[in-house]
Amino acid sequence: MGMGIGMSERPEGTPKILVIDDEGDVGDIIVSTAQSMNMGCTATTNAADFLKALVPDVTLIMMDLAMPETDGIELLRLLGQKQCKAGIVLMSGFDRRVLETAEQLGRSLGLSAVAQLQKPFRLPELESILRNHARNKTPEPSAQRLPVAIPDQDMRRAVERSEFVLFYQPQVEISTSRVVGLEGLVRWQHPERGMVFPDSFIKRLESLELIDELGWIVIKRGLSEIGQFVRRDGTPLTVSINASAQSLHDLEFPDKVQALVKQRAVPPHHIVLEITESSLIRELSNALDILSRLRMKGMQLSIDDFGTGYAMMQQLRYVPATELKIDKTFVQEMQSKIDARVVVQKTIELGHELGMRVLAEGVETEEQLEFLRAHQCDLVQGYLISRPLPVPKLSEWLANSPYAA
Repeated sequence: MGMGIGMSERPEGTPKILVIDDEGDVGDIIVSTAQSMNMGCTATTNAADFLKALVPDVTLIMMDLAMPETDGIELLRLLGQKQCKAGIVLMSGFDRRVLETAEQLGRSLGLSAVAQLQKPFRLPELESILRNHARNKTPEPSAQRLPVAIPDQDMRRAVERSEFVLFYQPQVEISTSRVVGLEGLVRWQHPERGMVFPDSFIKRLESLELIDELGWIVIKRGLSEIGQFVRRDGTPLTVSINASAQSLHDLEFPDKVQALVKQRAVPPHHIVLEITESSLIRELSNALDILSRLRMKGMQLSIDDFGTGYAMMQQLRYVPATELKIDKTFVQEMQSKIDARVVVQKTIELGHELGMRVLAEGVETEEQLEFLRAHQCDLVQGYLISRPLPVPKLSEWLANSPYAA
């Protein structure tokens, strides 16, 4: 035996698992199961031993929530402070709602909650979690896409020089299996660093009060590129473009967009302006004014990331949107979590009852697609269909994909 309950040796390169559970027999079961699957595992019964055993090469933590001294919630807080990168499996005899709340807390602390294990668990459930972890082992930090630290002057220059490009992700109609639209996703083509992703610059541009300038760069680029995107039968595609929250404060925004649409001879109904749910309530009177006028000018409106913001039903029913987008978090969790499944089903029903089509983003598996099909979701986008593509790659995709026939 070693520290805490027990430990097993592991060959180099295999996952290392750390368990904390005050019930010694639970730790013994996990250690022996991990060992039988050729994984190293250390089991502990208290927070002090757990923290001593928490070394950098631990890739998976299995944690009981209900412990007599330092409980699992307190440990999650400590792991958040340590910026722990290991995957975390939460275990508990409490009902699943408690586990799901704890998992959401872990995510809010920047942790990677990968699974839940409700006690008493069956051996096949444990084996499935360990097998999935071995297959999808947390990547080394060097392989992760981390935010890039970029000086403010570089960001100001990027806006001045319009160094931003759009990648496009196809949106497919479930009933016909045909692409009907594209979402434009901004990237920064840095002259020295190469392609920089939005998590490295969006919040920085907001703090520099340059996000509105980026919004206009994105709109202009999307409008200039939309004409070349058609299915092989010649059917044009819609293009969805994010409108910044600041746009919903500018009463001249609808006229400015209309002028650009006319200048580039784009049919207005081919443009879908995406607004985030949380931006709707900042200045509701302005937002309703602007959104109504955009719709009257023929453009479509999509409420993005629905379910993650703060919109209330009283406000949502007045927004003249044509589309409701289900956030990928719910889509990717709906097969394993009852609450995510309920949110997806009710969002589809709500969108349809309010006269909107419903689009689910982040679709990655056939099982997710079939669930959405069964519940009459209208559109999907995600890696199952295609990753976001630069214009040359998108043209190739449109020429060869069965979705674009």
